[in-house]
Parts: sequence; C-alpha cells; structure tokens
Amino acid sequence: MTTATTELVLGDVPLTLDQRGSGQPVLLLHGGGGPQTVSAFAQLLADSGPAGVITPVHPGFGGTPRPDSLATIGGLGDLYARLLDELGLRDVLVVGNSIGGWIAAELALRAPGRIAAVALVDAAGIEVPGHPVADIFPLTPAELAKLSFYDPDAFRIDPAAMTDSQQRAQAANRAALAVYGGESMRDPGLRARLAGFACPVLVVWGEADQIVDLDYGRAWAAAIPGAQFRVLPRAGHLPQLEAPDALAAAIWEFGRPRADG
Repeated sequence: MTTATTELVLGDVPLTLDQRGSGQPVLLLHGGGGPQTVSAFAQLLADSGPAGVITPVHPGFGGTPRPDSLATIGGLGDLYARLLDELGLRDVLVVGNSIGGWIAAELALRAPGRIAAVALVDAAGIEVPGHPVADIFPLTPAELAKLSFYDPDAFRIDPAAMTDSQQRAQAANRAALAVYGGESMRDPGLRARLAGFACPVLVVWGEADQIVDLDYGRAWAAAIPGAQFRVLPRAGHLPQLEAPDALAAAIWEFGRPRADG
C-alpha cells in the first residue's frame, strides 16, 4: 500500500503528515518517541480497517520545524482541529498514544462535531495523586526501555549503533516533548474537563507500563463518562509496538460498529 506524504501550512504552522489507505478516517497521533513509533501500526490499521489513516508529525518532532507560537498540548489540539476542518473530515476515529492520547483528548474537546470516537492508548496528561508520570528526561535508553516495555530486551537501543542523524532526531524529539509536556507531563485541570467528552472513548493500557501505570489508566477511564477500559497483556507503554494485533483488534472491536453504522 502506498504512503503519501503531504506538507501543509495551517496558519503559521508547517505540518507534515502521512496518509495510508481508504475507508474509515483515522487520525493516529504519536507519542514522545516520535512518528516512527506509529508508522507500522498505521499500516496495520489501514489494512485491517479498511481505513484511511492520517499520521501527522507533531511540529518539532522528526526533524520538522516548530514555530515558537506552538508550545502546548492544547495548541496541538487546536492545530489538529484545524486540520480536520482543512481536510473536511467527519466521523473520525482518533487514536493517540502517550502524549498523543493527551492531544487526542484536547482535540475531542475542541472538535466534537468531527469525531466519532477516541481511543486513548497509555495516555499521559492528567494528574493522579500517588501515580505520577515517570520523569523520562534523565533516563538512559536502557532505563527508559525498562519502564516502557514488557520485554525491554526486544526493543533496547544501543546509542553507539545510532547514526549522527538518528541521534540528532532523538535529541530533537526529546526537546519538543519537553516544550509541549513540560517537566511533569500533566495538566492539573485536564482531568476535570474530561467530563465534557461528547463521544465514545476507549482507554487501552499495557499491563506492564511503568511510565504511566494501570491505576493511572483507570483514572483516565473513570474521568470520562461511559469510557471503556481495556488492559492488554504482554505490553507496556507502547502496545502498538509490542502487541499491535491485539491493539488493532481492540480498537476495531470498539470503533467499527460506529464507523460502519
């Protein structure tokens, strides 16, 4: 299946996005690891939907420019609401992992008329007393992998084996993540605002996630009226990498009846 890469300018913000497949419109939002953490999963969703999957690169990630005026998760929510307007999309299934889930929540609160459903996958962003988001910034790659994966050895990265370009991209991703999410990776007011959700929501969590733990995920689901909560075994913070088939099945079991109906 062909992947089409498009570069747009929305207001003063340049935006790069990939589009795959056709069918149910899906907006897939990556987390702090960058766009490469969702690219294979985007193809899986496009093939299994069938679906037209759009995967934008959050400005500042993947070597893309970020204007100084865009510096918050809410700003990204506004940007993607404008993107849905620009593309004329309705009945969109929004899927977001980690800070992508946080962005998805902000988007759903801003553009309820264009969104059919939301799947939040190990989302960051809310404040849950006793269950802080792990501070990833001082961690080595090995330490980060231990917190992120059920089987960290399968995804461990050797920094010495990375090219200069890969190291620069990783550093840029971390810098962009720090700008958007801040040191705490949370918005103290977000949890209360989730009561304003107007669409069905699935909250999916990897059982071994140590970036944001299971009780953190349960708090997300409890804050959203009618939200479903699903735990994926043998997966951590990025189930789209460790358990992609199970995650896709959970998303389509939740989203397809509304998409087809």
